[in-house]
Amino acid sequence: MDRLSGTTAGQARDRTWPRSLTQVPYWAFQDEAVYRAEQERLFHGPYWSYLCLEAELAKPGDFCATFIGEQPVLVTRDVDGEVYAFENRCAHRGALIAMADHGHARDFTCVYHAWTYNLQGDLTAVAFAEGIGGKGGMPPEFCMAKHGPRKLRLAVVHGLVFGSLSNEVPDIEEYLGEEILDRIDRVLGGRRPVVLGRFTQMLPNNWKLYVENVKDSYHASILHLFFTTFGINRLSQRGGIIVDSSGGHHVSYSAIDRSAAASTEYSEQRIRSDSEYRLADPSLLEGFSEVGDDITLQILSVFPGFVLQQIQNSVAVRQILPRSVERTKLNWTYLGFESDTEEQRLVRLKQANLVGPAGYVSMEDGGIGGFVQRGIAGASGEYATVQMGGESAASSESRVTEASVRGFWKAYRGAMGYDLADSPPDDTRPGRHRRARVSRAGREDA
Repeated sequence: MDRLSGTTAGQARDRTWPRSLTQVPYWAFQDEAVYRAEQERLFHGPYWSYLCLEAELAKPGDFCATFIGEQPVLVTRDVDGEVYAFENRCAHRGALIAMADHGHARDFTCVYHAWTYNLQGDLTAVAFAEGIGGKGGMPPEFCMAKHGPRKLRLAVVHGLVFGSLSNEVPDIEEYLGEEILDRIDRVLGGRRPVVLGRFTQMLPNNWKLYVENVKDSYHASILHLFFTTFGINRLSQRGGIIVDSSGGHHVSYSAIDRSAAASTEYSEQRIRSDSEYRLADPSLLEGFSEVGDDITLQILSVFPGFVLQQIQNSVAVRQILPRSVERTKLNWTYLGFESDTEEQRLVRLKQANLVGPAGYVSMEDGGIGGFVQRGIAGASGEYATVQMGGESAASSESRVTEASVRGFWKAYRGAMGYDLADSPPDDTRPGRHRRARVSRAGREDA
């Protein structure tokens, strides 16, 4: 059954978007109607969403229960060795077909009325379909082949399983483009991933605030004290960002640069990220060249909500799932590789402490989105400004830029179908009031 007709959603509700990529309206993080439109236009629309790792479906019968946006999805491996994906929703009354996040099954039987599906999502049995004693049951014309969960379009890229609920999505190679594919290949190509562990983190903010954070190379060595203090990532190191032509995908990377550690740029800024902390166990940061080059950090994102990271020898994928206007589910899956030595596996396990909900590097990201969400309450008519590094959404040799953040909003506003409009001048926007002080009854001093 193929019913992937794509979104039928119209234009997002009576909203216009600033023509300049340097302005982001705060209502985009606050409006329930916007959130509902995103589910239709982005997650049910012509875009690829990360589902799971092929390594999590090692044997026939293995399955993962995952999501595209809010849509529950089952991904399976059948006895023919192929991977399949379909809605995790019984065609009868809509109950979940599978409850566990991961498992192994010969088929799936809905707990509600025992309708059964095979590993490809075909309806194969209906309990009491012929009734009892010639009475009751389904009508004779009922055709099981016409009733089943929607099947997804699938693509596998170096062991990453992507799915789409739209047949209008371009092939994954065209969707990602050569530069992004090359950077995925750099980390995963020619190696068989193994899962070292998983975390799920709930974020107190809109999902797009986390996506912005991932793409924001400017913040990384300022917010994250650990990065700068221990020389893992400084804006003064060699590196750059790649923004694809759509704007929606990006890569930020940096390489070993001994001269950057001796530079004074950070101390001259007098910011908290340049601290005097030291590690009790410096071996935490002792590692090996991940793929034979000197790049020690690579953060890659795929529109709308997938991240592949390499921080030192900590390799992980992140799945960003909206749960409400102000709540986001973030799934972390930590990776090693079958070819790893025992010593390399130990390094990965130790450096897993760098990332995740309580990671030395990334724990601040779990809070900063909530700070923004709380900070913009009451400011739905205002805009964030993202002018660092210019106005474009182009690749750059500098990481002192918000170009990849602007790229995300370029892709987002196009996907949402917003009309573009020039923004009002700053002095006519809400919140620009004349200050007044009342010194005594009946008299006002300007």
